[in-house]
Amino acid sequence: MNKLIKFVICLLSICIFISLGWWGSDTYKNYLNNKDLGLPAWTKPKPLEKYTIENLSRTKFKPSKININNNIFDFQVDNPPYGEVKKVTGLINLPETNGKSPIIILIRGYVDQSIYQTGDGTKRVGEYFKDKGYITLAPDFLGYGGSDSESANIFESRFQTYTTILTLLKSIEENPPQGWDKKNIFIWAHSNGGQIALIVLEVLGISNPDLIGATVLWAPVTEDFPYSILFYTNESDDRGKFIRHELSKFEEDYDTDKFSLTSYLDRINTPIEYHWGTNDDAISSEWRDRFIKQMKLLNKDFKNYNHPSADHNMNPLWGEVIYQGLNFFNSNLQKTSN
Repeated sequence: MNKLIKFVICLLSICIFISLGWWGSDTYKNYLNNKDLGLPAWTKPKPLEKYTIENLSRTKFKPSKININNNIFDFQVDNPPYGEVKKVTGLINLPETNGKSPIIILIRGYVDQSIYQTGDGTKRVGEYFKDKGYITLAPDFLGYGGSDSESANIFESRFQTYTTILTLLKSIEENPPQGWDKKNIFIWAHSNGGQIALIVLEVLGISNPDLIGATVLWAPVTEDFPYSILFYTNESDDRGKFIRHELSKFEEDYDTDKFSLTSYLDRINTPIEYHWGTNDDAISSEWRDRFIKQMKLLNKDFKNYNHPSADHNMNPLWGEVIYQGLNFFNSNLQKTSN
């Protein structure tokens, strides 16, 4: 009798274990597939998802006070989801006028971080527009000048340039610097700064389409992300090995189209004046032609100028090209009352 009871208990135990195994397997599958039980499936965190153009369009950027000391300004950037506030410095030019002046945000192209000084890439442009009655602000970006350090992630540090400009624009709106006419904000951008400017315009196309009155682009980077990065990797010491390695990891988790300016050109509402020199060794004619075609197909407010013999910095036609930009800004000024 005792042997029979033991046998029955043993048999029941085996059945219970088998049943639990089946149930556990099904439960686990349902958990992974987010079915039946209503349990959320575990997903790998994607901290850089907040920098997609779509998500930036939904982000409410926190304004900062703009501090000015002689010709240096600084402000605070609090990248979403907020908590790590960092200082960004830059060069400001204030015209000698008693009236109210429009603002131009100057966005520079690439400069080697080891030799960078505040104003590199924009100083001459800023002084020119100041003499014509414009306030100019040229941010250094994180990791440059007197700014705090940028992200250690090479892609996040790139995306932080967008949040820097968007925070600066919000700060101008909420805490306007003395002398601004409170109506006119423009953008002038060069090379990689043009890529930053275009993404900012795409973000604002949803969140604040009328904020920027006009934009002037000098030899902008206009290709898809990440090709726009990979194209220049042969200039690095390791000929791009590190960047390609990091990119392979990035593409495992993210859809690069969501970070690419070419995916959202239809959102741009700002008049654009585009300048390119035929001796430009950094931006190819194929890039220029492709971008111009895209903007025309979208029926954007877009003017294109090709400058024979001009290089990437518009030399030797710098004076002629900057004058065209001035006229473009002047023609898009909203009238203000002092």
